[in-house]
Amino acid sequence: MKRRVVVTGLGAVTPLGNDVESTWKNAIAGKSGIDIVTRVNPDDFRAKVAGEVKDFNPEDFMDHKDALRMDRFTQFAVAAAKMAVADAGYVIDETNAERIGVWIGSGIGGMETFENELRTAIEKGYRRVSPFFVPMMIPDMASGQVSILLGTKGINSCTVTACATGTNSIGDAYEVISRGDNDAVICGGSEAPLTNMSFAGFSSSRALSTNPDPKTACRPFDKKRDGFVMGEGAGIVLLESLDSALKRGAHIYAEVVGYGATSDAFHVTRPDPDGKGAVRSMKMALENAGLTTGQVDYINAHGTSTAANDSTETKAVKAVFGDDAYQVAISSTKSMTGHLLGASGGVEAIFSIKAIEDGIVPPTINYETPDEECDLNYVTNGAIKKDVTVAMSNSFGFGGHNATLVFRKFED
Repeated sequence: MKRRVVVTGLGAVTPLGNDVESTWKNAIAGKSGIDIVTRVNPDDFRAKVAGEVKDFNPEDFMDHKDALRMDRFTQFAVAAAKMAVADAGYVIDETNAERIGVWIGSGIGGMETFENELRTAIEKGYRRVSPFFVPMMIPDMASGQVSILLGTKGINSCTVTACATGTNSIGDAYEVISRGDNDAVICGGSEAPLTNMSFAGFSSSRALSTNPDPKTACRPFDKKRDGFVMGEGAGIVLLESLDSALKRGAHIYAEVVGYGATSDAFHVTRPDPDGKGAVRSMKMALENAGLTTGQVDYINAHGTSTAANDSTETKAVKAVFGDDAYQVAISSTKSMTGHLLGASGGVEAIFSIKAIEDGIVPPTINYETPDEECDLNYVTNGAIKKDVTVAMSNSFGFGGHNATLVFRKFED
């Protein structure tokens, strides 16, 4: 029999705040964390805005020496992981370390480190490249550093599935606990992609919004949407077997009940126009959960604010939910955070969990012009109070990756 898996700790660093409390407070208030980009020169790019993490001090979470040996994405992961473990009240020691794992992914990894060290090599020669270049750059180092600093000795893994990374990481960690391999896993995603090469690459592919107004640049499901807004941050949750959580007397936010993961097998960047992969991912998650579409109260949509994604996801939801598609509340919190790439699924899982705990569905801001291809029940005029028993979170990534998580209000 599969073991039940629950969420007992949350940690986040986002453009809306450097912890879960401020991030959630600002999200339900409909505030935007998007502004004119400062980590690159906006004059060099067609895109001018980004969702930047503000006033983050890594030394609030680690020694100065350790921080210098980490890329920014790893610093975010360590901070969010420590917050999640502290929130859960989970003590890691030699008695349980071998039963606690870490599964944190990143879509891009240490892009900032790569660019800085390449510049050093070109300007000063290859012998001047830092010996920490590789361990700072590789995507698995967020998971590795969290394991080292917290002393976990269970599974230590990293998922790289582009924008589905955070959701896949949580789903894979859920399965690790469900089958009994570990008792708890610190999991989610982290990303720090606001660099020149990232901006250049996404700009060249015309994926980014060129709207220079930070207040309206990210507008999922709106007919005038013109691309996504890049963001940075981390979203980490502590998953735990129900037996472990009850034994500790832990606060349980929600239960993870379903996970689906599929491939489009269609195109390197574009989603299948019929949303077939997304359909199978959502169906798989619901079947895994033993739930029907009529039992889902809220969907945190992938909702990137790109023309193809938003219409395709809408089409996929209709195909899965049928008549129920027009009843379920849907929002894209990327309208406020921007698209955190590999971290988005982790942060959006937290939004889904908080919606269950607080009975509040966060809004999709900047929605002004209806699109006939996007005609579902989007929450657009501020957050709404709603009893959320079941929440679904979708993530879809370049390469055809589709991932879906289903959370349910905990009932013993």
